[in-house]
Amino acid sequence: MSDLERRLPTSPTGTIRTVDAGWGVVLESLPDLLRLLAVPVFGWAAYRDIKTRRVPNRTWLPLALLAVVLLCWDTYAVVTGPTSGRLFLLRVAISLGVVAPLSYGFWLIGGFGGADAKAFMLVSVLFPVYPTYYLSGAALPLEPSLVGVFSLTILSNTVLAGVVYPLGIAAGNLARGRFAWPMFLGKPVAVERLPEAYGRLLETPAGFTRAGLDLDALRMYLQWRGGSLAALRADPDTYRNPESLPEEPNPPGDGSFVTDGGVDDPPTDGGVEGTADQFGTAGTADPWGAEQFLHDIDGSAYGTDPETLRGALELLADADEVWVSPGIPFLVPMFAGLVAALVYGDVLYALLSALGVA
Repeated sequence: MSDLERRLPTSPTGTIRTVDAGWGVVLESLPDLLRLLAVPVFGWAAYRDIKTRRVPNRTWLPLALLAVVLLCWDTYAVVTGPTSGRLFLLRVAISLGVVAPLSYGFWLIGGFGGADAKAFMLVSVLFPVYPTYYLSGAALPLEPSLVGVFSLTILSNTVLAGVVYPLGIAAGNLARGRFAWPMFLGKPVAVERLPEAYGRLLETPAGFTRAGLDLDALRMYLQWRGGSLAALRADPDTYRNPESLPEEPNPPGDGSFVTDGGVDDPPTDGGVEGTADQFGTAGTADPWGAEQFLHDIDGSAYGTDPETLRGALELLADADEVWVSPGIPFLVPMFAGLVAALVYGDVLYALLSALGVA
């Protein structure tokens, strides 16, 4: 047996996949080849995540169907193959029983966005075990993990790729002489650029914070009022007075700067209920109409409460530059983690092995 054959991972049926030509090998590898169709889709989703922070639901449906078909295909090969396939079934059970619920749990606590959770749940079904791809004299991934659960490898690679992001932000701030504790989370942005930016404010009138206003909520508020940030800054006293609220505010939308079908639950009604009269006529009853805004949209607008919205508007009325955390568009490190897993394998395991830990 050659050195290449000794280190090749096994197929779902438990047999060694060789590089010899033959229809049997081609048919056995076809599910893994079809899984590569997911790579350009994840690449496009990562691009969309950077540009709009929105990924249409329809992106995942064809891949979900493909994932189920391929999993059934491999399972059938195990059941009808010469081995028991217990190891394969155990790895599938770990992928479906650990990675998928973990992704859903992170979404419930706000650690993942909806698209992030859907993508990782899809990965748990599409890549439960290690695929195998042959090049001249080599087999990819180059360094499979001993556990053999490929979705866990993608997850660990994603976490490592995500760590690079704040380090890059900090390096950029240091190079520009920006020394403040949010330097690992964000960077200063000119206020006039905020309507086209994505992220979260890291400032309030009282100082720095990690729980500032989401800029999507700011766009929702401005659209609801039918105004602009420039107009608000030009005449903050008028905007601060709730009597200036329109009698029939506009639908707030979802806060996206570029909305083109990637919204999970877009507003469908033609208007909102209630007017500013419900909250009194005094100028201090509801500064900026923040409470009325959240009442009309019947929600929190990405975790926003009236005080958070009011504080942000007070800040933006006078500031020229504010610290903003762009957040980590999670599909970007996920795409990097997927590509690294397909080519190299388990990067974290390799690093721990190099340090003598694993």
